[in-house]
Amino acid sequence: MNMRQQMVKTLEELMACDERLVVVLAVISYSLFNQTTSAFAKRILNLGIMEQTMVSVAAGIAMEGFIPVVHSITPFLVERPFEQIKDDFCYQQLSGKFISTGASYDYSTEGMTHHGSGDVQILRSLPGMQIVVPGTPGEFDALLRESYANGANTYFRLNVQSNPREYPVRFGKLAVLKRGKQATVIAVGPMLAAVLPAVENMDVTLLYCTTVAPFDGETLRETSQSSNIVLVEPYYGGALTPDIWAALQQSPIRIEAIGVPHQLLTHYGTPRQHDEAIGLTPQGIRCRIEAFLA
Repeated sequence: MNMRQQMVKTLEELMACDERLVVVLAVISYSLFNQTTSAFAKRILNLGIMEQTMVSVAAGIAMEGFIPVVHSITPFLVERPFEQIKDDFCYQQLSGKFISTGASYDYSTEGMTHHGSGDVQILRSLPGMQIVVPGTPGEFDALLRESYANGANTYFRLNVQSNPREYPVRFGKLAVLKRGKQATVIAVGPMLAAVLPAVENMDVTLLYCTTVAPFDGETLRETSQSSNIVLVEPYYGGALTPDIWAALQQSPIRIEAIGVPHQLLTHYGTPRQHDEAIGLTPQGIRCRIEAFLA
């Protein structure tokens, strides 16, 4: 089961026992839901390919005391209706859950119109926006169940790639996977699959991040034994840099931010081919870390 399939399964289970949940779609994933289940079929709304309208309708649903879950492909959920998320949800202090699929370039064979590498940086500009980047379907399930009713706006970034194993992650917390003295490496969501072999036999602390915002600066301070910080993100690199500086501001640090380069990815190809082209592979990440520590 991939993350998108897990999303449907989790939402259907939650909707069956929580009448406040309403799913609002713009065609994408509508066919995956069980539309014949009378317990919640009327709370699955397909508004057609009108993403701005989808978000505004969801805001109206939130005003009536429901918990709207809005879903589409990353650029069509985050970039196209960004102003509606900002004005209709954040400025009115409403609560919604936004779940994307396809980031950063899972749909790369469709061209750059379907890329979504800038989603986290865009949404971090909105005060109070929570951002979750799970690494496995099971982690998404746990993180959504823990936070869906917390009264905040939360963005869940789903990915085709999953990590080789699942960890007992908690919302808002870093997981400590390894301790070392040469550097602290922070792997975000599905990047852990490449980071684990990249840091094998290296004397580093490895922290696994599935909640980007709010960032767990406390665990970072408690576990860091070096001034060298390596950040590996599956979107435009460096989004978490301000939070790292804020958490460790009492000590001089160096940060190497590894992620999708801030440039136009104009070539077609598979997600794996894009990873290889921009160096987001175990070998590419290890070379960057070794050069940084040299």
